[in-house]
Amino acid sequence: MSSQARQRKMAERIKEIVAAAVELRIKDPRLGFVTITDVRVTPDLREASVFYTVYGDDAARAGSAAALEAATGMLRSEVGRQTGVKFTPSLAFIPDAVPENAAHVEDLLRQAAAADAIVHERAANARFAGDPDPYRKPAPSQDASQDAGQDDIEDVTAAPQAPVGEPDPAD
Repeated sequence: MSSQARQRKMAERIKEIVAAAVELRIKDPRLGFVTITDVRVTPDLREASVFYTVYGDDAARAGSAAALEAATGMLRSEVGRQTGVKFTPSLAFIPDAVPENAAHVEDLLRQAAAADAIVHERAANARFAGDPDPYRKPAPSQDASQDAGQDDIEDVTAAPQAPVGEPDPAD
């Protein structure tokens, strides 16, 4: 087993070698505009996964995949020659999903922006629910009639009463 630092260095070196070889050495007409995006190497340095993207339509992607598969032996021998390791890693070419994921994220962002525009449009003409002042205050017309009735009752009950057992002075 090798260290993670050695894995990273080997992956970077393989990425550089394969990118240069794809650009300069492969003369296959099916090969489109290929970009090597990442390389991952197993801990034992025996296998390398090479991620790539192709600029173009589905036909260009399919043609480039076939061209890379056909050139795998030549690319592996080039990696072995330039790295000088005891065991040359086998190469597996995997189409990178970054462009598709980026397009999906952009589509989601467009949908969110459209939903935000609808919310802002509705909010521009919106009014608050209920009264502008949400605190309850007694209505003046009801208070005056209730207070008047209460005052009358209080006045009647507010008259002095004679203590029990004593004669009433009003008699």
